Amino acid sequence: MKRTFAAAAFATGLLASLPALAQDKLSVMLDWFVNPDHAPLVVAQELGFFKEAGLEVELTAPADPNDPPKLVAAGRSDLAISYQPQLIVQVDEGLPLVRVGTLVSTPLNSVVVLRDGPIKTMKDLKGRKVGFSVGGFEDALLGAMLEKHGLSLKDVQLVNVNFSLSPSILSGQVDAVVGAFRNFELNQMEIEKHPGRAFYPEEEGVPPYDELIVVAHQDKTADPRIKRFLDAVERATLYILNHPEEAQAAFVKGRPELNDELNRRAWADTLPRFSHSPAALDAARYTRFAEFLKARGLIKAVQPVERYAVVVK
Repeated sequence: MKRTFAAAAFATGLLASLPALAQDKLSVMLDWFVNPDHAPLVVAQELGFFKEAGLEVELTAPADPNDPPKLVAAGRSDLAISYQPQLIVQVDEGLPLVRVGTLVSTPLNSVVVLRDGPIKTMKDLKGRKVGFSVGGFEDALLGAMLEKHGLSLKDVQLVNVNFSLSPSILSGQVDAVVGAFRNFELNQMEIEKHPGRAFYPEEEGVPPYDELIVVAHQDKTADPRIKRFLDAVERATLYILNHPEEAQAAFVKGRPELNDELNRRAWADTLPRFSHSPAALDAARYTRFAEFLKARGLIKAVQPVERYAVVVK
C-alpha cells in the first residue's frame, strides 16, 4: 500500500514538473476593429475556450478592411473574418478562398433614413441623395431594393460618404445611406436624438445571406485546427446566449472603449444574429445568393457551392 501511494505521489510530482503542452498557433484577421460582431471570438479568447481546444489564437484588426481575405489567399493569415457577398465575388475573380464557418448568420446591411423625415417607404427615395461607402455590392443591393418599388439606381443620386454613414444623414448631406449596419447606425442615431428608420434587404427583394463568415485558403480546409476553432466559437456563442451579462463583462475586459452606450446597445441587438452552429452550411441558400449576384452582374458564373463553402470535419 505504501509503495502504491509512493508511486502515485512520484507520478503526480513528475506531471507537475513537466512543461505545459504547447498550443497550436492560429492567426485570425478580423474584418474591422473589435466590436460586438466579434463577441464569440473575444469571449472564446477571454474565457479560455480556445486554450482548452489546444489553440493559441491571435485576433488582429486590419489596417485596411479589404486586406483580410487577401492575406489568407496569400498564406499570410490562417483565417479571416469576411462577408458572404465579398467571398463569392472574390472567388469569381480567382482568389483561392473557402468559407469554413459563419459568425453572423443574417444580413446586417440596411438602407437607413431619418424616422421623422419625408421618406416613409423605399419608393420615397426617388430623386433623393443616397450615401454609400463601398461600390459594387451596395449598388447592386440598393438597385434590387428599388426595383421592387418600380424604381432604379437612375432614380437616385449616389454620393460616396467614405464610411461616414450616420453623420452624413444627420448633417443633411444625404437623405439616406446604404450599407448601414442595423445593429450600429440605428443605435448611433438614437443616441444622437435623431432616430432612424431601416429598410431591410431581405424584406425588399434581396435573398438572405450570412453577413460575417470565416474564410480559409482552399488548400487548408483539412487543417484540424479549424474544426477546433469552430467548436470553441460555438461553445462561446452558446455561453453568450445563456449568460449574456457575464459574457458582456468578459467581452469588455481590458477594453473600456467597448463599454459605452453604443456598444452596449449593439451587443444586445447582435446577440440573436450569431450563428448557433458556426460550422453548419445551408448550400441552397448560398446558391440562391450567388444567382442573385450573377443576375446583378457582379460575378460571371455561379460556381458549385463546394468550390467556395464547405463543412469542416
